[in-house]
Amino acid sequence: MAFQILLNLLIAFAWVNFQHSYTSVDFLVGYIIGIFILFFLRRFMKFDFYMRRVWALIKLAVLFFVELIKANIDVLRVVLKPKLDNQPGIIAVPTKLTTDWEVSLLAALISLTPGTLSMDFSQDGKYIYVHALDIPNKEQMVRDIHDTFERAIMEVTRGNV
Repeated sequence: MAFQILLNLLIAFAWVNFQHSYTSVDFLVGYIIGIFILFFLRRFMKFDFYMRRVWALIKLAVLFFVELIKANIDVLRVVLKPKLDNQPGIIAVPTKLTTDWEVSLLAALISLTPGTLSMDFSQDGKYIYVHALDIPNKEQMVRDIHDTFERAIMEVTRGNV
């Protein structure tokens, strides 16, 4: 992936030099041309197109902000209820993520959403213990974590789902 970014930057610099116009707009045009060149070269070379992972990273950021807004609304709903009938609890969330970086990113994303807190990891790293402010259905919460954050992290780090 780093080689592709470097190659894309070299194409952008070559474009700027061929145009004899050293502006950021010309550099951006050259960079976009480089993206298209690399996209078409991916069939002839043995590499995964790096913009797929960049797009997956953008989708992960958007997903996080959507989940952040939804979690804030849920916490606000719990706090503003006249009767406190939430069901707090600790659940063990199994994960398919293998590297420490992936598991740590999942734990950070869980902790950054209001109402949830990653407390600990299992010894083998296959479970994350999560405290939640309101857990009406444990299986649904685990499924939501798998379908949102875990899937998006695997798409960014592995390029597939």
